[in-house]
Amino acid sequence: MSTAVRWGIAATGGIARAFAQGLASVGDAELVAVASRTEERAREFADEVGASRAHGSYESLSADPGVDAVYVASPHARHCTDAVLFLDAGKHVLCEKPLALSAAQVRQMTAAAQRSGCFLMEALWSRFLPAYQALTQLIDDGNIGDVRLVEADFGFRMPFDGAHRLFDPAQGGGALLDLGIYPLHLAFLVLGHPVEVHGVAELGATGVDEQVAAVLRHDGDTLSVVKAAVSTTLSCTARVAGSAGHIDVPAFMHCPDHLIVNTGDGPRRIDAPLEGNGLHYQVHEVHHCIRAGLTESPVMPWSESLALATTMDQIRAQISVRYPGE
Repeated sequence: MSTAVRWGIAATGGIARAFAQGLASVGDAELVAVASRTEERAREFADEVGASRAHGSYESLSADPGVDAVYVASPHARHCTDAVLFLDAGKHVLCEKPLALSAAQVRQMTAAAQRSGCFLMEALWSRFLPAYQALTQLIDDGNIGDVRLVEADFGFRMPFDGAHRLFDPAQGGGALLDLGIYPLHLAFLVLGHPVEVHGVAELGATGVDEQVAAVLRHDGDTLSVVKAAVSTTLSCTARVAGSAGHIDVPAFMHCPDHLIVNTGDGPRRIDAPLEGNGLHYQVHEVHHCIRAGLTESPVMPWSESLALATTMDQIRAQISVRYPGE
């Protein structure tokens, strides 16, 4: 590997554009190539984000010897296929959340990383943000006592469009995988993996969950309550409640710039501003792990991605959401 980690981006949508912007602020990263399903679109995107090479297929990007790592930004339903393609080609992979549609696909992806000896991580960027680092430190320091409950929601109202990825089951649509993963991630971060899961939902015309809620029990009889929606505007906030107080995570809970600690001494604001758009924090972790010869991140390990996928599998089974091919 050269001094800089040479990146490629697979897909050209909004999150791919935002990632390219975040990557530009990382001094030891170089965006060298992008790929789309057509060479014309790839060239347009390459010109926009400053990449020198444009590939008209993901297979072409996977064969590019000048690429060390690939950010997979394709629709959810393609994550497994695309990530395995790049891993088998010897590329390190940062894959946009959710890592896959199911726990079975997560296992396929981690098996590919093991085969190739390449790094793989789910791009759950929230875990690397300053506010989330501050949150875990506040809890570890005992500021709110023993944590008993996490409440979190993330949702907005989007006009119905059956062909849009959020409503299309063929693209892994629904609120749970795209938005609900953020509240779930917070609950897992604070309380650990659940031992009991109960989910309910409202399904829309295309059969995906337009509103979903779940109550989870974690070790020590602690609880989390999570909600997500693509047809209803939610508060997009969270609260971590303990035996001696609580911490409020303001909107938007997946990328807050401050926290409010509430104890007997009254509320206290903890500022944790983002630099840039915040997507570069996870890149630093990828670079550190690659240079250390790791195939997974100790901060966002495969076991965490598998547990998230397993829990979402359980919720989907309870609310009767199935994707094509399952």
